[in-house]
Amino acid sequence: MADPTYTLNFESEKCKKANIGLVGGKNASLGELMEAGDDVQVPPGFAVTTDFYETFLERQSLDEYITDRISEVDIDDDTAVAAASSDIREYIENTSFPPFLARELKSSWEQLQAKTGANDLQVAVRSSATAEDLPDASFAGQQDTYLNVTDFEAVTQRTKECMASLFTARAITYREKQGFNRDEVLISVGIQKMVDARSSGVMFTVNPSNGDRSKVRIESNWGLGEAVVSGIVTPDSFLVDKPVYKIVDRNIPNKDVMTVPTDAGTEEVKIADDKRDVPSVTADELIKLTDLAKMIEQHYGEPQDIEWAIEEQGNDKQFFVLQSRPETTWNKEVKQRSVDNRSDSSNTTNQILDHL
Repeated sequence: MADPTYTLNFESEKCKKANIGLVGGKNASLGELMEAGDDVQVPPGFAVTTDFYETFLERQSLDEYITDRISEVDIDDDTAVAAASSDIREYIENTSFPPFLARELKSSWEQLQAKTGANDLQVAVRSSATAEDLPDASFAGQQDTYLNVTDFEAVTQRTKECMASLFTARAITYREKQGFNRDEVLISVGIQKMVDARSSGVMFTVNPSNGDRSKVRIESNWGLGEAVVSGIVTPDSFLVDKPVYKIVDRNIPNKDVMTVPTDAGTEEVKIADDKRDVPSVTADELIKLTDLAKMIEQHYGEPQDIEWAIEEQGNDKQFFVLQSRPETTWNKEVKQRSVDNRSDSSNTTNQILDHL
């Protein structure tokens, strides 16, 4: 058996889709993105692996406690599941990492500080479950993310909280009812440098309203992308024709709030009056984002749902890709049509053979 790998830089050859079982869906996607093209910039970071998670649970006897606590619960009793969830999460969050794991985490943190040149490094700490991208499971969004985490002690605690979020009441119920064994769904954690975003948002490399793959839908707001992703703001929206980069539809609503970093994490603040009805991205920026969307879609070979951010300091402007995942609605539609077509073809062949 290979030696365990407790942390892994996103740039590593092992932080790829083939190793989702080690780094989870989000972290594997970040590793893949780093090979999508020279223009695809991904903020640096590292994965705290499932080896780390399993060793933590085993060495501190957390796995025994979790198994026993869930086994005594009636999974149809929401109150009982919520109580078990609370107990398990509190137990994980209040248990220290074994010293050798704590040293491994500290070493990777210091390496990231050195790489970014930032002693006051600010990071996002994101859950990355191994089952997020399973075609028949809906795990995305069930675990936690923490933004603008600013010191190693906080990183340590947020890492444990991400691990504990594998045991929300919703996640426990879902896994138990879907028949997943507890060792089938593990969790990795991504520690990634925050982007000081002037504007950010999401884009779909397909028109989400009708599945037209010749279009890119770009949604944006001022500040961090959480306001867009969480739906607390109606973002600017642009539909861009991929081949000719023509904006064929646009909507610039009055945007009330934006997400900004604070010492405590993030908060929503009011957008200044002179920016509320102003597009949060320019025409040139839309062209660049469309280029990135096409590049990433070509890399993965299917429509993507992409999170992005623009960092601007003086005349220096950088475009960062924070995440890319398969676009679910139209990918499922295409796959289902493929299955239906194969079924129709098979039926037609059988009918022909019946008449021979």
